[in-house]
Amino acid sequence: MEDKLVTLAILTYAKAQILKNVLEAEGIEAYIHNVNLIQPVISSGVRVRIKESDLPHALQIIESSTWLAEDIVKEQEESNKERNKQNKVLIPVDFSDYSLKACQFGFSFAKSINAEVILLHAYFSPIYVPTIPYGTENFNFQIEREDSIKSMIETVHKELNKLSDTIKKKVENGEFPNIKYTCILRDGIPEEEILRYAKEYRPQIIIMGTRGRSQKDIDLIGSVTAEVIERSKTFVYAIPEHTPLKTFNDIKKVAFVTNFDQRDLIAFDTLITAFKSFYFAISFIHLSTENDAWNEIKLAGIKDYFQKQYPQLELDYNVIKEDNILNNLDKYVKEENIDVICITNYKRNIFARLFNPSIARKMIFHANTPILVIK
Repeated sequence: MEDKLVTLAILTYAKAQILKNVLEAEGIEAYIHNVNLIQPVISSGVRVRIKESDLPHALQIIESSTWLAEDIVKEQEESNKERNKQNKVLIPVDFSDYSLKACQFGFSFAKSINAEVILLHAYFSPIYVPTIPYGTENFNFQIEREDSIKSMIETVHKELNKLSDTIKKKVENGEFPNIKYTCILRDGIPEEEILRYAKEYRPQIIIMGTRGRSQKDIDLIGSVTAEVIERSKTFVYAIPEHTPLKTFNDIKKVAFVTNFDQRDLIAFDTLITAFKSFYFAISFIHLSTENDAWNEIKLAGIKDYFQKQYPQLELDYNVIKEDNILNNLDKYVKEENIDVICITNYKRNIFARLFNPSIARKMIFHANTPILVIK
């Protein structure tokens, strides 16, 4: 069946020419329609059209704020080289029992993409010393503080060595694949150090638990996982404490939450590309506050579009009422045997993050189902 043309953008003739050149440099055939043939330079509202199958890749390009720059192709080539160079899977660990569960997922995924695993533990040692009049008391306080920090660092090293020894045994037993891994310690606030490492080295994915050793059974707004989900620019896979899954091979069905934003097309294409080594069925779901027939029509359209793009996938769709989002979503997950909930988490400003928490942030405190967050 012939691939039909779709309109990607309506631009001035000059900008349309630039976009056409950028797309063709990326291997995407582009056509300019509705041009004033007598005076093309002053044409307004010309259409840039591409093949429907190239739409996800093209949307990724025009989403970039620098797509009009002259050196865009060079920047993208350098970015791709850098991304391949830094082929890593980042696993923040806190030495809790289920840190090993995160490691099991991380090692299996790293094996599938031929990546290195980075085990990162961040500890916080306060450096602030309150003002105390000089004398014996101040001297004793300083010694006690230094001894306390030294003891804490020694404990951290022991815990990390213990985790490393456990991983070595699991590799020897065949529970973990035999791949390269590195243990890193960083002094600082955990979420900040995780995000700093991710920004610096661009790992393929961050895999971490949703409940730490010291966390109680309450919603903690300052959760490390929640902060990483909100601010990370890469995939984040959040594993609940009691998930029965052990590796990505155990995932049979994924629920992809969509709000009909065009960025969902990019996110879905990114998901399929990143996890091409694994097979799972996908159900598109939309959270709605009212019974609107258009929601099902849109979902059916999305399903049909992606079925053409990825005929090998098993796709489905459903609408979930948002009157009690957590309970309704939990009910749907159980009834449909959903293994992972996939959520796109777009960049939001600080006020939105404080006063209107994202779905992903709400879910990590309530769901027993793993969550895969795509930026």
